[in-house]
Amino acid sequence: MIRIGQGFDAHAWGAGHGVTLGGVHIPYKHSLVAHSDGDVLVHALCDALLGASSMGDLGSYFPPDTVAAGCDSRILLRRLAQQLQQKGWRFIHLDSTIVAQQPMLRPFIPKMQQHIAADLQCATSCVSIKATTTDGLGFTGRAEGIMAMAMVTLDGDA
Repeated sequence: MIRIGQGFDAHAWGAGHGVTLGGVHIPYKHSLVAHSDGDVLVHALCDALLGASSMGDLGSYFPPDTVAAGCDSRILLRRLAQQLQQKGWRFIHLDSTIVAQQPMLRPFIPKMQQHIAADLQCATSCVSIKATTTDGLGFTGRAEGIMAMAMVTLDGDA
């Protein structure tokens, strides 16, 4: 059985000195305001995985009061990947887009792909990560925050 899921996440910029995306720390003049590390890419991916498997959403699966402040979101991704595998799901592909006016993300994307592929136990060729801007439009264009969208394909008997 093939299933497709989509996910989305957004966070506002706040005080700090960098952002974590796809498990990669990117130096920047701000950080994201979030309970965990604010990794919008991993959060969108988790929601897409949960959607494809009909297991709910990230907030209901990992309620904020059960996640330590500043938690590495890749820990949640690895736990989720393990549970999906136990339920008979096999990850096939991720297509994602990070929307941010700044910082420049292209140099960091290969490392993000490596991290996510390792967490999902798949080839990096199964992990597509793109970055774009909104040419000054909306909250991302005004550099008030960033967002990420993800679509995943799963195969399984579940």
